[in-house]
Amino acid sequence: MMNDLELFRDEIRLWTLKQLNHLGFGHYGGSLSIVETLAVLYGKEMNVTTENFKEIDRDHFILSKGHAGPALYATLALKGFFPMDTLFTLNQNGTTLPSHPDRNLTPGVEMTTGSLGQGISVAVGLATSLKLSGSTHYTYTIVGDGELNEGQCWEAAQFAAHHRLNRLVVFVDENKKQLDGWTKDIIEPFDLAEKFRSFGFWSTKVDGANMEAIHQAITEGKEQTEKPICIVLDTTKGQGIPYLEEKEANHHIRPSEEEVDIIRQAIEQLEKKVSGSKKEAGR
Repeated sequence: MMNDLELFRDEIRLWTLKQLNHLGFGHYGGSLSIVETLAVLYGKEMNVTTENFKEIDRDHFILSKGHAGPALYATLALKGFFPMDTLFTLNQNGTTLPSHPDRNLTPGVEMTTGSLGQGISVAVGLATSLKLSGSTHYTYTIVGDGELNEGQCWEAAQFAAHHRLNRLVVFVDENKKQLDGWTKDIIEPFDLAEKFRSFGFWSTKVDGANMEAIHQAITEGKEQTEKPICIVLDTTKGQGIPYLEEKEANHHIRPSEEEVDIIRQAIEQLEKKVSGSKKEAGR
């Protein structure tokens, strides 16, 4: 199963890069840092499919850090929500894939996000509704560490803990950078796992590049039955692509001609890796 997830992860990373490089600019850093988590959620944890998406009684996912939309789009395309070629229309006139996710445009998108803090708040409301209806399904959301500068996030956390929304799973993408620089220089986040714990969550911190660790944390969180779950992901902006990991300003990138070539080489390496994995699997 992990081999399948590794292939899925590599395909998400590949198609995230391909659509952004085709566009010529975009949110490379924060899209790449959530690839492993999306692979675990859509490849193993959630029961969300093209067939059941219009049903309410199922698992739900909200990307609160909406600027990472390209990674979500790659994931949804690979899951069959729309053709792969649609990815090359990212953020262009008439597209169904705007810069930030729009539930009215993109198949598979639960919530229109981009205004930071709103996604986690809606996820909490959705989890509340499911609990009141007696549903056993889970609501998952990914917030950014920079996004947690928004007070609205902590209001949502207080509500979730008070109402014991034990089927709410909040991932914090702690890639340590935001639009204006390092999070520690803008507003020191301190220990985010401890913060959520103090708010009444079951909370832990894991290597956000390790899918086994992510899956294990989800499993452990679900084994406790009274509290909402927070999993802090120790990630790197630009994760999985060494050049982008090391680039200082890697939140939103408009690559130079030289950088386009570097990223193209990374795409070619991923294409070879994906092709080799598929051959080994007999696909």
